[in-house]
Amino acid sequence: MKVVIIGGVAGGATAAARIRRLDEKAEIVVFERSGYISYANCGLPYYIGGTITDKEALTLQTPESFDRRFRVDMRVHHEVTAIHPEAKTVSVKNLETGRSFDESYDKLILSPGAKPTRPRLPGVGLEKVFTLRTVEDTLRIKEHVDANHPKSAVLAGGGFISLETAENLRELGMDVTIVQRPRQLMNPFDADMAAFIHAEMRQGGVKLALGHTVEGLEERGAGIDVLLKDAAPLHADMVVLAIGVTPESDLAKSAGLVLGLKGSIVVNDRMETSVPDIYAVGDAVQVKHYVTGEDAVISLAGPANKQGRIAADNICGGDSRYQGSQGSSVIKVFRMTAAATGINETNAKKAGLDVDKVILSPMSHAGYYPGGKMMTMKVVFEKGTYRLLGAQIVGYEGVDKRIDVLATAIRCGMKATDLKDLDLAYAPPYSSAKDPVNMAGFMVENLKNGVVKQWYLEDAGFLAGDGGVTRLDVRTKEEFAAGHIDGFLNIPVDELRDRLGELDKGRPVYVMCQSGLRSYIAARILTGHGFECYNFAGGYRFYDAVKNDRCLIEQATACGMDQ
Repeated sequence: MKVVIIGGVAGGATAAARIRRLDEKAEIVVFERSGYISYANCGLPYYIGGTITDKEALTLQTPESFDRRFRVDMRVHHEVTAIHPEAKTVSVKNLETGRSFDESYDKLILSPGAKPTRPRLPGVGLEKVFTLRTVEDTLRIKEHVDANHPKSAVLAGGGFISLETAENLRELGMDVTIVQRPRQLMNPFDADMAAFIHAEMRQGGVKLALGHTVEGLEERGAGIDVLLKDAAPLHADMVVLAIGVTPESDLAKSAGLVLGLKGSIVVNDRMETSVPDIYAVGDAVQVKHYVTGEDAVISLAGPANKQGRIAADNICGGDSRYQGSQGSSVIKVFRMTAAATGINETNAKKAGLDVDKVILSPMSHAGYYPGGKMMTMKVVFEKGTYRLLGAQIVGYEGVDKRIDVLATAIRCGMKATDLKDLDLAYAPPYSSAKDPVNMAGFMVENLKNGVVKQWYLEDAGFLAGDGGVTRLDVRTKEEFAAGHIDGFLNIPVDELRDRLGELDKGRPVYVMCQSGLRSYIAARILTGHGFECYNFAGGYRFYDAVKNDRCLIEQATACGMDQ
């Protein structure tokens, strides 16, 4: 059996190694257009910033090491220019010699990945305008930075690559601005949770121009003007386009394969395309979202590796199935960690789901053990069924651990109420006896059983007038004086039982504290004395972070960047 693989990196290289482990006699040929067959995409920005100092560390395997270990014919600088399904051949061009030839196959795997989205705007081809996707892109940026010592950069786009690059350019001392058409960074997060990411980026010295559209790029002096719609241009010494990625599917389209969302390659759960004996894996393929069941394009390394393994299994006579992607991800944002899995509240509603959520601010480990740091968690679930849909966490220590537990719970089909029963490891330096994941489960169970009712950030406008309700802040007098929502009465929770006479039993009480815990206790006190009561999801800390972020975005809309 002869297997030809187009593209290396995560999906293609994984498939090649797996096929060899399953079939010692198979002939395996990999054609890779770049000079690198297996490299760490996610580490590329950290080489630019100097965190990774050895460029060889980015290369996980070389053609020589791969051949020694797996006896795979790895041909770099070879571009496949056409697929001929009826003849079962591919046309290939050697980019070093210019020679073209045809290569036959019994089975073909497409792992072309995705290319940086290059908008059709004036100036995208200018010398000081870069994209970042491959090792070659990284080396080009690194060489430019080392040779020219630019003092400023504008990054277009607000996803993983943009944030990581922004942080690394700041580490080099550069003035950095991110321009993003949506009014938030990191679309896997809801806007309220993204507020914490925005705050950390600003704290790191990155300016944000959210809600602005790039209309073109022009050379001016020794730098580049980034032209914005309805705003003054931004000037910088260099520009990085990180607007997103587009599936590399031109070969598949020319060969008559069925394409789907964003031009991605349609595959079944065996990673088979619409043409017999042709498989496709990685960033170029359309998959099913594990939570919604809807078609999706999810460009992440984890799914690509799994898909490469599944295609290899099936080529070698197995019957492996890909169950879908749920978008589990994590990113370092200066001192902070932000992570998400499943779907967020915004996308759940777009999918027509009836959703609810809990928002909590637990410590990373036991409060009495030194060094604990607060995280903010948002867990989204379906009303009625309590099916766990997704989660987002921003914080410092322990974020990655909790998101992985929640990702596993989603994959296992657990309900949000089941989180309370998880038996998770505890020691004071690492967690609390009631782990944050357990706490989320307790909160959802309280909602299910009617122990507490919630009100939300989006209800704040309703509470601005009298509304026939009582607005109650149960923090200390000092906390209340440091900042509060207008119209709220302050009665500290420890004084509440003695001051119930100050409240009108005929009016619903909307309660708030700093994080949601004291207000929950207050709600139980009030409910026990016959009041109708609602607890604010997230607490004043959450409200204040989101409110401040929205104010800064509004200011930025007027001038092109945060002030």
